Amino acid sequence: MQYKMLVLDMDDTLLTDDHRISDLNKKVILEAQAKGVYVVLASGRPTTAMTAYAKELELDKNDSYMISFNGAIISRVKDDLVLFEQKLTVEQIHALYDYSIKKNAHIITYLDDQIISETDSEFIEVEKEITGMAHHKVSSFKDYVDRPAVKCILLQDPAYLKTLENDLKEAMPHLSVSMSKPFFLEAAQQGIDKAASLKFLADKLGIHQSEIIAVGNAGNDLTMIEYAGLGVWVDNVTPELRDKADLIVASNNDDGVAEVVTRYILN
Repeated sequence: MQYKMLVLDMDDTLLTDDHRISDLNKKVILEAQAKGVYVVLASGRPTTAMTAYAKELELDKNDSYMISFNGAIISRVKDDLVLFEQKLTVEQIHALYDYSIKKNAHIITYLDDQIISETDSEFIEVEKEITGMAHHKVSSFKDYVDRPAVKCILLQDPAYLKTLENDLKEAMPHLSVSMSKPFFLEAAQQGIDKAASLKFLADKLGIHQSEIIAVGNAGNDLTMIEYAGLGVWVDNVTPELRDKADLIVASNNDDGVAEVVTRYILN
């Protein structure tokens, strides 16, 4: 099979634990693009927290794309053109806030390139570190969030938050709900996930799903792993998902992305 698109989750997949692209991963990704393969970053991150990495990989020079906010936005790297965008309504965000209060979880959303919350949390600090975005703590979340936003994240200790995943899916079946990290439970508009946005982009580029490799590590990657012609986990995948992919490669800290690119694209 000649693969035409490589889709990469970022945190805990492409990036090492200290949020770097390894030299080997970068080398083989550039070589894949030189062969004409589209490389697409697909992340739960906000778009602005992906752009520097995309340009480091020369996605701007190779006319490629990013899928951000778990699929809520698709944009072209070279000129920031937004091809697709779907937001939560104010009413949905407020309902998620009410749910978070009832369940004793922190909640954040994103407005004006800032993380918005009513509380402080060690897990919000992690999001600040990952995204590089400023945290704007407000006195009233519902008063401040008066316009649509792309997604919300509920944050709490992993063991407790895991118990909320199915509960939130049942309480709000009109939303797309997934875990991106053990302490991040993400909610987006119905039908929004990485696979749906990947299909949108692939159709636009005339690429069949059988010609796509997708690499990830967590629950919010599962739909694109199942959609792609070759779905790949890095070895640090969430344990209960290990049997849901076609292939498992080395971990994010051991150049797992380079392994799959070398084997299936560069041969």
